[in-house]
Amino acid sequence: MASFAKPNVPQFSVDVYQNEYLPEGGSEVNAVVTVTATGGGTVGTAPTASGHAPGWQPSAAVAVMVDCSGSMDHPPAKMRNARDATAAAIDTLRDGTHFAVIGGTHVAQEVYPGGGRLAVADSVTREQAKQALRRLSAGGGTAIGTWLRLADRLLSSVDVTIRHGILLTDGRNEHEPADDLRATLEACAGRFTCDARGVGTDWEVKDVTGIASALLGTADIVADPAGLAADFTRMMETAMGKEVADVALRVWTPVGTAIRFVKQVAPAMEDLTGRRTEVGPRAGDYPTGSWGDESRDYHVCVAVPPAGIGQEMLAARVSLVVPQPDGTVQNLGAQGLVRAVWTDDMTASTSINPQVAHYTGQAELAQVIQKGLDLRKAGDFDGATAKLGRAVQLASASGNADTAKLLAKVVDVVDAATGTVRLRTRVAEADEMTLETRSTKTVRVKK
Repeated sequence: MASFAKPNVPQFSVDVYQNEYLPEGGSEVNAVVTVTATGGGTVGTAPTASGHAPGWQPSAAVAVMVDCSGSMDHPPAKMRNARDATAAAIDTLRDGTHFAVIGGTHVAQEVYPGGGRLAVADSVTREQAKQALRRLSAGGGTAIGTWLRLADRLLSSVDVTIRHGILLTDGRNEHEPADDLRATLEACAGRFTCDARGVGTDWEVKDVTGIASALLGTADIVADPAGLAADFTRMMETAMGKEVADVALRVWTPVGTAIRFVKQVAPAMEDLTGRRTEVGPRAGDYPTGSWGDESRDYHVCVAVPPAGIGQEMLAARVSLVVPQPDGTVQNLGAQGLVRAVWTDDMTASTSINPQVAHYTGQAELAQVIQKGLDLRKAGDFDGATAKLGRAVQLASASGNADTAKLLAKVVDVVDAATGTVRLRTRVAEADEMTLETRSTKTVRVKK
């Protein structure tokens, strides 16, 4: 483990978990890299472990995008709950945070403060924003890309450390081509992070999870609109806890090696392989978004040239950086090493590291849930039963109790250990959508 503290950032540390031993001719190295940020926050009067002065807070800008399409009036309580939730989020903003509220239909409208600008949170602007929310009404279509582009313009108008969006929708993105939303997400990626929520059961799961994935935020369902206020409060509290943005996992590999994949595996599955940015000979950056006090796990897989018994090599070096606008980087001072050692000890070379094995199972769990639900929708009930049975087996074996509970609402579990299940004839739409939305959430291995 290596760690280092710099002013104005939390203290980051990196731990590597792997079985470094390969059999003769072995050519693949797997490691789980745990990144932990600690020492942030401003409690007390002494400087924090990260070097913050007492009372220091990172500058932040937040845009809340509220669906105001016609379907938000069915039932009418949905729009009222959305207004109340946005008000709760505004109350959670700390003083000095830049913020805006956007009303989203087939076009995006500035609800508060307007004029292409952001307000600065204090007692006066919070009250003004909540007054403006009362004028929100439902009517029109849904074009989510326009909401995100307006949020991007507003958030980029100020020089702040953290830029974050919260997006709420209740319907399908029917009033813009799918390519427009994809292009918008590509344009916004790396410019701000965004949490996305679907309320009710008439929205498209893949749209909401796709937004959160592209913008390195979280996705979830709020089936009952009455739960929106609590959820918005939690999201805003988390956003207010972020202290450093645009952290990248920098992976260097020597000549002759190649990265097979880099995936975030906890707290949720996210494949970062295709998001690599080349940063010089043998090195690439993988975006991880904004950080507060938290810990995440990443699975790094490296192809190495086969070697003989007794040889060893450094397969990869993992570090943490924050790219700067001028092309330089701020090195966060933490790094971990991934090694390869070739041995004729069969016990050593054939054992699988517990962390690697655990997250390999969690990745399969997410995949079989998605496949099982897709097969169920397509009418292939035998195929769906097989896939969801395997999911029950994996969730049980890994101790993923939350996912096991969600699966039990879609299938009747006969024997979790063997994955023997019966597909339920009637499944509440909210239960199926909840399972699909949360399928990538993982449980951490006990280390």
